Amino acid sequence: MEFQEVVRRRRMVRTFTAEPVPQESLDRILGNAVRGPSAGFSQGQSFLVLTDEADRKRFWSVAGAAVAESSQTAPLVIVPMSCKRVYLERYAQPDKGWTDTDEARWPVPFWHIDTGMAGLLILQTSVDEGLGAVYFGIVPEAVAPFRAAFGVPDDQEPIGAIAIGYDGEADKRDLRSRRRDLSDVMHYGRWAG
Repeated sequence: MEFQEVVRRRRMVRTFTAEPVPQESLDRILGNAVRGPSAGFSQGQSFLVLTDEADRKRFWSVAGAAVAESSQTAPLVIVPMSCKRVYLERYAQPDKGWTDTDEARWPVPFWHIDTGMAGLLILQTSVDEGLGAVYFGIVPEAVAPFRAAFGVPDDQEPIGAIAIGYDGEADKRDLRSRRRDLSDVMHYGRWAG
């Protein structure tokens, strides 16, 4: 599929068929996830991959509050996680010129941004593989139970989760009429008011 077609087709799919995600597709999705930008090549992302039905049921029971039940039938869930510590330690190395791990040096939390970019690569690769996907958040009160259920270390921060499978939506939504016009969001040279 051409890149523009992947971008055009990418949307949140909230209902899935029972058909499993082929291993080759999963391998490609995960392989592309680690190809995203990483400040200082810190590579502070990790991914919890849930393919086993019992693992997915456990996930939904602790972290499914922010997504519709229809999405909870997906045969694959990937939880991208960021690790601030890895970035702070990387930028304290001699080639970066900082000598400490002061978080105040960072204008924005690149550990979350880079992990979000990895999430977008997961979404786009899913489309390219002929699959549907939905990104959703893990509500704050579910993070501790999620960590406990899957043995996730405290320094790994889930930025959300992505359910993936074959699109089972009978009613394909056309969101073109609801998408904001480019003139509403693009500002060339300065912010025009």
